[in-house]
Amino acid sequence: MLLALGGSGQALAQQVKNIPVVQAAVKTAVATTPTSTAVALVNSDAAVAREAGWLQKNGWPLYALVDKFSTGAPLSDEANCIAVAVYHEARGESLEGQLAVAQVIKNRAMSGKYPADWCGVVKQPWQFSFVRHGQFPSVDEHSAAWRKAVGITRLAVANAVQSVPKDCLWYHANYVAPRWSNNLQRVEQIGAHIFYRS
Repeated sequence: MLLALGGSGQALAQQVKNIPVVQAAVKTAVATTPTSTAVALVNSDAAVAREAGWLQKNGWPLYALVDKFSTGAPLSDEANCIAVAVYHEARGESLEGQLAVAQVIKNRAMSGKYPADWCGVVKQPWQFSFVRHGQFPSVDEHSAAWRKAVGITRLAVANAVQSVPKDCLWYHANYVAPRWSNNLQRVEQIGAHIFYRS
């Protein structure tokens, strides 16, 4: 059949011999891509936002997104502060409630009324009841609650899922009635937490 198409057995043999060389060149080019660059692109906030947005549009519920983004590269120190706060403040709450707590921390840092970094917000005296003398209690990093806190944090940091509005800076548990809440506008209650804006 090759002869009928104008080819020869010798030409075909030469072409076949060159195929491994081409494949080797392709493999070498792929292998020289720095691994750290690829990892950085996969784990960037923009990549999380794009992927989570696409998945949401295709019907993924919050629990599936949290599960998907609960693993990956370690969180930055600042993002870890949010995850620790979510773990200690809201691990018994729904995922929506946990996401709202993470959003309040981010909102405070952007407000100009609180420290400008997430760890500063969480460690500010008298703001989060689990913080003692500027120190965090330990977390069980092998628990499902911690994995959820990490997934929630990745989604919150990437602004991938809508939560409470950006001007929502306060919340408290529904079993307390702090005086400061009297001067604020109630936004909504999610689980046991009531969220406020000024």
